[in-house]
Amino acid sequence: MNHAIRVHEPGGPEKLLWEDVPLPQPKPGEALVRHHAVGLNYIDVYFRTGLYKAPSLPVTIGMEGAGVVEAVGDGVTSVKPGDRVAYAGALGAYSEARCVPAERLVTLPDGIGFDQGAAMMLQGMTAQFLVRRTYQVKAGDTILVHAAAGGVGLIVVQWAKHLGATVIGVVSTPEKAALIREHGADHALLTTEDIPARVKEITKGAMVPVVYDSVGRDTFIASLDCLAPFGLMVSFGNASGPVTTDLGILAAKGSLYVTRPTLNTYTAKRDDLMATAKELFEVVQSGAVKIRVNQTYALKDAAQAHIALEARKTTGSTVLIP
Repeated sequence: MNHAIRVHEPGGPEKLLWEDVPLPQPKPGEALVRHHAVGLNYIDVYFRTGLYKAPSLPVTIGMEGAGVVEAVGDGVTSVKPGDRVAYAGALGAYSEARCVPAERLVTLPDGIGFDQGAAMMLQGMTAQFLVRRTYQVKAGDTILVHAAAGGVGLIVVQWAKHLGATVIGVVSTPEKAALIREHGADHALLTTEDIPARVKEITKGAMVPVVYDSVGRDTFIASLDCLAPFGLMVSFGNASGPVTTDLGILAAKGSLYVTRPTLNTYTAKRDDLMATAKELFEVVQSGAVKIRVNQTYALKDAAQAHIALEARKTTGSTVLIP
């Protein structure tokens, strides 16, 4: 017996249906993974609503999970039955068991549990490429992080602080402001404030070299206004809707750069995936970055998790338990 959440047509959380599905058999190059935990991410909402097009319908959404390998297909040598594994970036995670390309699986080190593994792969590896590759955060930098109490945001705050940066986080409530301060943020700004004015005040007019923004349309212009000349706007999500601004504005605001990076590109090569995961595991095991699983739902109740996520009621990471 195998169950999965499937979407037959794009729409609201009510489109997430808990259904019986066949237990797949691994093809060559694949491994059958029995999930112990599945990660919740905003990209799941994009696939559910149709903002991101699924390859076909019905579709099982979800990009991240952790569990145990039950079987492997021909030619698989990187993992074996019984291995504890985690992955990110393979659509189909909202299921009790599913097949995953073995080259996308990373073996979980001892001391990292399934909940933490499921919560950290997509969000943690995203944080890794954001602060280590998209823009190399270094000691002395002052950076701005939107949605700083969210899954990726809270990891970026901690990691950037670990690298020696001064971190300005933007959040929606005083409770979230307290949370990010606990995790190392030097300044916690509320979304109701004039963010560029506050950044100007904090930086004594210098502004920041990089802004990490997963909110999208609602914050895009304000984010550009926080950047120093030649600054980098990292738009890595669009929770408030896609950005459609004329690029001419980049010239007017100081020859700025904008990038729209994705984890899939940064971990497309197996070597990059393994290096990214290794660095993530190291900072978590050292205690420099703590992965907070603050919400847990049964997988069959994924709709409730989506409602909470879209209402900005969640902090840190959320996992779904099959």
